[in-house]
Amino acid sequence: MKTVFETDLPGMKLVARGKVRDVYDAGVHLLMVATDRLSAFDVVLPDPIPWKGAILTALSNFWFDRTKGIIGNHIINTRPWETDPGNVAYQMVKGRSILIKRAKPVMIEAVVRGYLAGSGWVEYQKKSTVCGIKLPAGLKEADRLPEPIFTPSTKAERGTHDENISFDDACEVAGRDQATQVRDSAIALYKAASSYALERGIIIADTKFEFGMADGKMLVIDEMLTPDSSRFWPLDGYKPGGSPPSFDKQFVRDYLISINWDRKPPAPKLPADIISKTSEKYREALSRLAPEIKLDN
Repeated sequence: MKTVFETDLPGMKLVARGKVRDVYDAGVHLLMVATDRLSAFDVVLPDPIPWKGAILTALSNFWFDRTKGIIGNHIINTRPWETDPGNVAYQMVKGRSILIKRAKPVMIEAVVRGYLAGSGWVEYQKKSTVCGIKLPAGLKEADRLPEPIFTPSTKAERGTHDENISFDDACEVAGRDQATQVRDSAIALYKAASSYALERGIIIADTKFEFGMADGKMLVIDEMLTPDSSRFWPLDGYKPGGSPPSFDKQFVRDYLISINWDRKPPAPKLPADIISKTSEKYREALSRLAPEIKLDN
């Protein structure tokens, strides 16, 4: 599959270009295209990651279908290039695009943490809290939490940074009813997915969901439980007390930290071996979680 950094589809109006996805007007619905762009620390890197967009699309579709009994989602058609084979634009983004409902995004990022890692670990070391939630003393990095916790963040524009906020702050942004529904749905999704993943040798340490409103109902939208939005750790060899190896973009973050990048645009180019190993990690996540999925060439 050819790498795709940015799309320009003939006959279709671009509605939005995010850190990873390009969204087009498809009439009643939208066409969402997952490119091979990779962002780290909320900055888009200059190098595409082979197979990334196809993997994100396939894995999200898998989770959307598996969790539709918990909450509805925005999926209309996961293979539009088959139902409309004469559409040249659809053929150009075969294997990395879906038709989705138009939904108004809830303006908070719904983060659920089951383990102590990342910015949560940084805050815990200073205050014994994560997003203001008090946690037991004496926890180590990568420890499993007593219960998954909801730790929302702001929804940053491309080029700016998400910021962790408290649940009360989330209520100020989205309203208490919406924020409560987001919290409860996100935790239910995390519990169901993490239980399934454990059976397949992957720990979902934390993950981020996005929600939107359509026809008066809340839906989970954008992507779900991918290596871009989650920390996937191998169960075999898991040991608290450090940052475990992962099947996600933490590998790239670790490289960028090692070269002392200041986390501001422009982002540095990635070495060929980092690109290759990142692609391998994404494919490993897909093969472990959904081995029945075969990617379109």
